[in-house]
Amino acid sequence: MASVKQNLQAAALRESLRYIGRNPGENFTKLVNVLRPFARVPEHKAILDQAEAVWSNPQNNWRRLIERAFAQLSPVVTKKFVANFLLNASLIGIPRGHELAEQMNCNVPWAILMDPTSDCNLRCKGCWADEYARGANLRFEELDSIITQGKDIGVYMYLYSGGEPLIRANDIVKLAQKHQDCMFCAFTNATLVTPELSAQLGKVGNVLLAISVEGFAEDNDFRRGKGSYAHVVRAMDLLREAGVGFGFSTCYHKQNTTEVSSEQFIDTMIEKGCFFGWYFTYVPLGKNAHPELLATPEQRQLMYEKVREYRARKDIFVLDFWNDGEYVDGCIAGGRRYLHINAHGDVEPCAFIHYSNVNIRDMSLLDALRSPLFMKYRERHPFNSNPLRPCPLLDNPDALVSMVNSAQAHSTQHHDHESVETVTGKCQEAAHKWKPVADQLWNNGVEERNEEVDL
Repeated sequence: MASVKQNLQAAALRESLRYIGRNPGENFTKLVNVLRPFARVPEHKAILDQAEAVWSNPQNNWRRLIERAFAQLSPVVTKKFVANFLLNASLIGIPRGHELAEQMNCNVPWAILMDPTSDCNLRCKGCWADEYARGANLRFEELDSIITQGKDIGVYMYLYSGGEPLIRANDIVKLAQKHQDCMFCAFTNATLVTPELSAQLGKVGNVLLAISVEGFAEDNDFRRGKGSYAHVVRAMDLLREAGVGFGFSTCYHKQNTTEVSSEQFIDTMIEKGCFFGWYFTYVPLGKNAHPELLATPEQRQLMYEKVREYRARKDIFVLDFWNDGEYVDGCIAGGRRYLHINAHGDVEPCAFIHYSNVNIRDMSLLDALRSPLFMKYRERHPFNSNPLRPCPLLDNPDALVSMVNSAQAHSTQHHDHESVETVTGKCQEAAHKWKPVADQLWNNGVEERNEEVDL
């Protein structure tokens, strides 16, 4: 529960946003100063210092991104993002989570990813979510309970996947309206984005969309079906017109890495109105997996280099959940930064780790975080000394086998109940080939950082 001091500070923040949005050029520094009292950890104080420095340079790409946000987003979306994402989820939620993690001796996440439904209106080639049995749903009351429990431990960031979460768009909007202090983001194939839904999201303010896209029309439709790219373009246009915040979510694999890492692709996403871009690498899960689509070490290195390049000069925030391990000290799963609850209620360490000991219908969120598999994650992390090899499946498959078996976790893939030995067997060769490349990248980076310190 917020203290009286925090409530007063939050009121000051809301008042500041009323006039900052009208003239961000003059008032952005005032916003940073309003946020400073909430910065309780050194990292947050450093980020606010960096924000001020960024704003002092009109040519800085991060300043351009912020200016674009003030110009493109509806006023309510801007206010909700600052209050719910920057303030509640980050400046207030993260220290609260750290304190509780120490008290309870378990991981406490920053975000919770959950599946309102396992149903989907597409059949994407090699989709990891397709291994869950169709027809499963988390009821509104269950989703509401997860959010309520999460807020009690400092979690104000919630993501939806599936299936296609916008099949449950009405419930997603209702939950956002009920929990106006939280930030929500739904991964969507964009086929169900309508003018009516876009207008709703522009008014409710605290729901972002991450639109799945895997390149331009030919590369995107290769896995997602003919005509899928046209839905992406139409949805982005509707959302931009309604002032809704959105970005792209891209799975890169052997056949599309060159295209989705290209400057043309990034520039197109910016032009369409994206504020962020999240890259995932292909993971071969289930009986319908396609291991031949696994990215090569050269392709993964290309993504490593391009994402850093674009972050340094493009007005969009891009990240690669596998190659950016150095910024979050390794793997973010297992409750360190996030966890996944599928539409059957199984609490999993990660959307790509389909094993579990517990179901949210049988226990509290906090008890789930203290369950055997999650405690194994806490004990074993990091899985090696190189944060560019963070994943216990793609990069350290033997570690995942050990954790799943010692925790006696079961498969949550209702189609085939794939054993951990089977799924990791599809990743052993890729892990072996990536290790020397990742080690060289990391060692070179250490040398460069040491040289910067010496200067």
